[in-house]
Amino acid sequence: MERTTIDLWFGAFVLAGFAALLVLALKVGNLGQERATSIYRVEARFDNIGGLKVRAPVRSSGVLVGRVAEISFDNERFQASVILALDSRYGFPKDTSASILTSGLLGESYIGLDAGGDEKKLADGDRISLTQSAVVLERLIGQFLFSQGQENGAKK
Repeated sequence: MERTTIDLWFGAFVLAGFAALLVLALKVGNLGQERATSIYRVEARFDNIGGLKVRAPVRSSGVLVGRVAEISFDNERFQASVILALDSRYGFPKDTSASILTSGLLGESYIGLDAGGDEKKLADGDRISLTQSAVVLERLIGQFLFSQGQENGAKK
């Protein structure tokens, strides 16, 4: 009888562990979030999107206001076209700017929106024209090393 009780508790502990892993996986994958009841889609074009992925958060002042719905490449302009699905509860001015940022030094990429001062609001199908591409860490390190090499070469 004692062995059966231990096996039962062990099984319950294992099931609780699997449930915790499932919740953690859903949180990390952003799949456990509620979906907005109504959204409007706007486009933003970037020269470099870095590690931005579909379903990445769109934040304004640190508040989640939407998600990245689609990423494609524009063959005519040679830029990345990013479609943002914004919650209709949040209206942004037409002169809003979008930047690709990272949370922390090596954290996930997200899009940050900075509201402008225009009285007209973005509507479904509009485009955000003021964009700032992702800062690629490898490119910054390369520029730093290249500038250091030029300074050392000039001193000789």
